[in-house]
Amino acid sequence: MSGGSYNYLAEHQPGDLEARRGSIEAMRDRLAELEAQGVTGAARAARLTRYVLIHLDLAEARARELADAWHAVEWRDSSDYSDATMRQALTKWAERTGPTHD
Repeated sequence: MSGGSYNYLAEHQPGDLEARRGSIEAMRDRLAELEAQGVTGAARAARLTRYVLIHLDLAEARARELADAWHAVEWRDSSDYSDATMRQALTKWAERTGPTHD
């Protein structure tokens, strides 16, 4: 059988990386083994794979941070909140999360 050891990770579709986290972690570990063996290119590939996982973690953290703001806008646009309620919720969110260096 050819391929499939990492669920065809190289054939990923945009947006499905989080769902494939386990395969990415397995690839990171395998690349680290190859790096330790001195395989050319493995060190860079391992480093960049670690970056993919770090960025997935950062994106998840940012999305959690934005949940209340997204909720307020979604409910306003679905006519569950008034414009004033949405604005109030966004103001509270901004005060709670404080200034950031976006």
